[in-house]
Amino acid sequence: MVNLKDTAIQVRRDILRMVHAVQSGHPGGSLGCTDFFVALYFKIMNRKPGFDMDAKGEDAFFLSNGHISPVFYSVLARTGYFPVKELSTFRKLNSRLQGHPTTHEHLPGIRMASGSLGQGFSVAIGAAMAKKLNKDTNLVFSLHGDGELDEGQNWEGIMFAAHHKVDNLISTIDWNGQQIDGTTDDVMSLHDLPAKFLAFGWEVIILEKGNDIDAIVSTLEHAKTLVGKGKPIVILMKTVMGQGVDFMEGHHEWHGTAPSDAQLKSALDQLPETLGDY
Repeated sequence: MVNLKDTAIQVRRDILRMVHAVQSGHPGGSLGCTDFFVALYFKIMNRKPGFDMDAKGEDAFFLSNGHISPVFYSVLARTGYFPVKELSTFRKLNSRLQGHPTTHEHLPGIRMASGSLGQGFSVAIGAAMAKKLNKDTNLVFSLHGDGELDEGQNWEGIMFAAHHKVDNLISTIDWNGQQIDGTTDDVMSLHDLPAKFLAFGWEVIILEKGNDIDAIVSTLEHAKTLVGKGKPIVILMKTVMGQGVDFMEGHHEWHGTAPSDAQLKSALDQLPETLGDY
């Protein structure tokens, strides 16, 4: 049986080493969402061996805030979609592991290109509706950043999903209060985010401990019990940007900054190797 907490530690090591190696990438949100990805892929999702782009007969996941690709790639590799050693090619020339996930590289596990923010709801809603048309009872999951909600396209999709009763969709917002230029309150306040989703007709779950794997698993399992009741479901997940590395935690500056050699050593010293580095 997979130890989810040990796996999360190793994924955080992967993230830091990947970004440091090329001095490029987005460690802050990746570290903050590590526990979510580990819970989703190792525990919650109904996944088949191999990779079917259409996700027939299995759950599908769509990453909207594609800049946190390091955590996505690490978890995909460590759940067998491609070799773990390929993580060493992150952001290098001719690599399938581009800075933002792309589909033209045909990387197993990637079902949408997500370089432009704000588009994930549209894709996830479409996929969920396709499952309904195909009488596929499996689910669609998606992840979005809170700063990403500044994009208007999100709210068109959110309104559409409720109107069309897309109740096989479980979307999660990484509610860390940080974005590239500062806090979400300073850049453009989200105001009462739960009330907004409620007003748009969604079932709303607030996850206070978004960096606690047990709490994430419990919340996702609860969300699955609400499927099929006429409303799309959103989990507002409170996380800490940079979680797991003391000098990164809660600082928007680590949205897209790579650690130096000394910072990498300090960070890895806080995260003892558990499953083996690539």
